Amino acid sequence: MGSQEVSTVDWQGKHVTVAGLGVSGIPAARALHERGALVTVVNDGDDERARAQAAELEALGITVRLGDGATLPPSTELVVTAPGWQPDKPLFLAAAEAGVPVWGDVELAWRLRGDNGRKAAPWLAVTGTNGKTTTVRMLASILEAAGLRTAAVGNIGVSLLDAVLGETEYDVLAVELSSYQLHWAPSLRAHSAAVLNLAPDHLDWHGSMEAYAADKGRVYEGNTVACVYNVADPATEDLVREADVEEGCRAIGFTLGAPGPSQLGVVDGILVDRAFVANRQKQAQELAEVGDVDPPAPHNIANALAAAALARAFGVEPAAVRDGLRAFRPDAHRIEHVADIGEVAYVDDSKATNTHATEASLAAYDSIVWIAGGLAKGATFDELVIGAAKRLRGVVLMGADRALIHEALTRHAPEVPVVDLDRTDTGAMSEAVARAAELARPGDTVLLAPACASMDMFTNYNKRGEAFADAVRARADESA
Repeated sequence: MGSQEVSTVDWQGKHVTVAGLGVSGIPAARALHERGALVTVVNDGDDERARAQAAELEALGITVRLGDGATLPPSTELVVTAPGWQPDKPLFLAAAEAGVPVWGDVELAWRLRGDNGRKAAPWLAVTGTNGKTTTVRMLASILEAAGLRTAAVGNIGVSLLDAVLGETEYDVLAVELSSYQLHWAPSLRAHSAAVLNLAPDHLDWHGSMEAYAADKGRVYEGNTVACVYNVADPATEDLVREADVEEGCRAIGFTLGAPGPSQLGVVDGILVDRAFVANRQKQAQELAEVGDVDPPAPHNIANALAAAALARAFGVEPAAVRDGLRAFRPDAHRIEHVADIGEVAYVDDSKATNTHATEASLAAYDSIVWIAGGLAKGATFDELVIGAAKRLRGVVLMGADRALIHEALTRHAPEVPVVDLDRTDTGAMSEAVARAAELARPGDTVLLAPACASMDMFTNYNKRGEAFADAVRARADESA
């Protein structure tokens, strides 16, 4: 199916099982019911919140089965699943045995785009282990600067179903896609797409690194104009080579070095384009300055180049790339500068929940007091510590799996002083900041980049970052 074609399905009387309540399941159930499908929602949980959600759907005439997400209802012709449900769940095994297709919420949104009678907006898609949200938001900012009606949607928290079925008629959508979502999106065909990077993550869900990479690579299938890859990460280019794309679709690289033909890169502090120019062998188009990117950390420059490549693939002029990057402001807890105290910078990168993201964060600063730890999710830390050892003034460790990081530091950076905090109460972060401040010297950066998930001590990475920022600001007030 070409990327501009719209799939039509006769939903009237079609028996559809929706797996999971929540941010994707409820909109899917409503949309299908409105189109005449006979919808049954199954859900593992049966708590007070689930019962309230079920009551709202049942009032519409939708059947809901709580506490029973394992059994495939009789007569099911299609399963639409929330992206997080693992592929080996009994429900999906039963569907496979019965020959029943399984779609995710992204696949459903792709099939329903244009269903409201308006022209379907093309999708510019972004995936990768780290940097997806920032890149998609940068891309949306660039598209807006070009005067296009757009939105940053998908795994970023804005429902794709709401975007494609809502009242707004978009020119183009900037779409963040997780590996989970891509796994369940067999017919998705983007205008252009980027895989930012690949590092081990969610392997418990996918089963192997190969399966994880294959699901990420699905984003390139059927691309029309450009498959954007990371020159520094050859695995992303391998995925381009393996993809079945539309005739004329090009491989476009981005690099922090000087770009070759069909690449975007950096020359003397300038982001330049040698891909979307008349003479790629001899010509380079200036797009923006490194200083136009906030913050100008290396991994964030890479995000900006990927966003620029997708925008240029859509025909956006260079001035809009510059203006969009200048207008962009990063989300909270993503390498966010909190304060300077006594010539020491305090930076919150609580979103760095895995080693790959933390590696990029550590690479952005020359002398660091590193606050790290939490739930390791099966990660190992030797390579991270080896790469960062020369930058570390000191380390403060906290959280359930801090010993794993401590052991790596002992092996590979024994000269670096380490503070091991054996506490999980609400005051732990304040002590972590205080101990980091004791280790820091003028010119250093105290960096919260945990390399671990937060749920051992905090509700989510946002709450962890807020605790860090609150502790830093309290310290700044004391120093004033």
